[in-house]
Amino acid sequence: MERLDRAKRRLELYYKAEEAILTGQEYTIGTKRLRRADLEDVQSMIKQLENEVESLQASGKNRALRGIPLDI
Repeated sequence: MERLDRAKRRLELYYKAEEAILTGQEYTIGTKRLRRADLEDVQSMIKQLENEVESLQASGKNRALRGIPLDI
C-alpha cells in the first residue's frame, strides 16, 4: 500500500507541475528569468505514473491470502 500511496502522491505533484507549465512556461522574479521543466517530460512521467498506479491497484485486488488456523 505504501508504494501505491507514494505513486499517487507523485502523480498529483506531476499534475500540478503540468498545470504550472501550461499557465506559464517562463516567468521573471526581479532580474532573474526562470523556466519550468519541459512539458513533454512531465507528461511522459504522468503517463508512467498513471500506468504504475493502475498496475498497483490491479495487483492489490487479486491477491489471495493464506492463513494457518491455530488452536490456543
